Amino acid sequence: MNSFKKLAGETAIYGMSSIVGRFINWWLVPYYSFIFLTSEYGVVTNLYSYMAFLLVFLSYGMETGFFRFASRAEDKERAYSSALISLFGTSMGFLLVVLAFSKDIAAWIDYPDHPEYIQWVALIVVLDTLTAIPFAKLRIESKAVKFAVLKFVNIFIIIFLNIFFFSICPSLLKNNPESWVKLIYSPELGVGYVFISNLIASVISLILLVPEMIVKLQLDRRLLKEMVWYSFPILIVGVGGIMTQHIDKILLPKLLPESQEPMSQLGIYGANVKLAVILNMFIQAFRYAFEPFFFSQVKSEDNKRGYAIIMKYFVLFGLSIFLGICLYIDLVKLIVDAKYHSGLNVVPIILMANLFLGIYYTLSLWYKLTDKTRYGAYFSLAGAGISLILNILFIPQFGYMASAWAMLISFVAMVVLSYSFGQKYFPVNYPLKRIGLYFAAALLIYFAASLLNLTPSVWMYLIHTLLISLFLLLAFLLERKEIYRFLK
Repeated sequence: MNSFKKLAGETAIYGMSSIVGRFINWWLVPYYSFIFLTSEYGVVTNLYSYMAFLLVFLSYGMETGFFRFASRAEDKERAYSSALISLFGTSMGFLLVVLAFSKDIAAWIDYPDHPEYIQWVALIVVLDTLTAIPFAKLRIESKAVKFAVLKFVNIFIIIFLNIFFFSICPSLLKNNPESWVKLIYSPELGVGYVFISNLIASVISLILLVPEMIVKLQLDRRLLKEMVWYSFPILIVGVGGIMTQHIDKILLPKLLPESQEPMSQLGIYGANVKLAVILNMFIQAFRYAFEPFFFSQVKSEDNKRGYAIIMKYFVLFGLSIFLGICLYIDLVKLIVDAKYHSGLNVVPIILMANLFLGIYYTLSLWYKLTDKTRYGAYFSLAGAGISLILNILFIPQFGYMASAWAMLISFVAMVVLSYSFGQKYFPVNYPLKRIGLYFAAALLIYFAASLLNLTPSVWMYLIHTLLISLFLLLAFLLERKEIYRFLK
């Protein structure tokens, strides 16, 4: 039980940086919705999707590899140093190539007039890659507070710079056209300031992490080779996962005809996907604490029972968030500008997809603990293949609704595959009946609220609150003994 307390405590601290931090950062979405056209926000959504792919490729699973090998005391310093050297070398090589061919790359991805976007994106990705291992070091050393502070600094810088460039600078220039602001601000750059703000924040994050990077540099080729071989399947896992989550935002502008204004549709879709961010933040905070936790508990006598309990409560919390957002969607939608409301019908689908992604992450412990990471690659590729095929087949006809369903179907398939193989190589007695009951209850409540289709009013919110309360009461009644024991 002490190990669970440690997990809960670290999840709370990581949650302060991940949940609170990302929640603060998330307010840029409604901010953008009121200052950008849907097509302009489509550009932001599109380029950040490319960045997500690049981050996975450039880190090539080394973060998880570092966790695995740093868990052995005798390898910790050498693993850290070797990982830093490896990522620095590959990142610098990538940056030089992109800077040399930025115009060609910009034309290839349909931004021929903005090669500077490509350069900024490349710099952001490289800087974030270089900070990945120092941040991982803070996690494995349980320096959760320092981790949280550095994450907060990054987020507040991004938010301040966005407000500075998109609100303060235009206002100052309007009042005084000859202001000093014109030396650092040009209205023609438009959405480019989103990437400039991110780039400046990434530079500052790297500078703040320099003390963590001042170590005796020693490249242990044997250890690095082991880490790379261990991490390579994690790279495939990451590529597959990112493809499942972001390939739609790259394909939508390619597959929709110009008559349907694809960048505008992408902007609407991207903004509504962000409305599901609360569940994403919970999953992210959980992963930050859970991954180092389960590696440290490998030799624990009751580790499998613990994993089963963790899975149950993860699903329970995830379903509660799902119901909270879906049943109060009429309030949630007010956060973004009305021109984005046409995409609200994807929100429940994306929420459920993200919940299954979280379940998949939690299940993935079996192939990491047994060093069978190749299976993670197989499952990830299967999910990516399903997503790619469904998007290509159905985007031209159904637009972004096809993308939302493709994401959900892909993650469900990955969960089924991981569970099936996991029970063979690392059997865990997950409480499937209890988990299934919670899923059934949550979906029943959601569909009941949908069928009632009440007009937004005080009565509607009272009824929806009652429905959510019934779900929470059911959970409390079934889990009260375990909850009381945990609290003690």
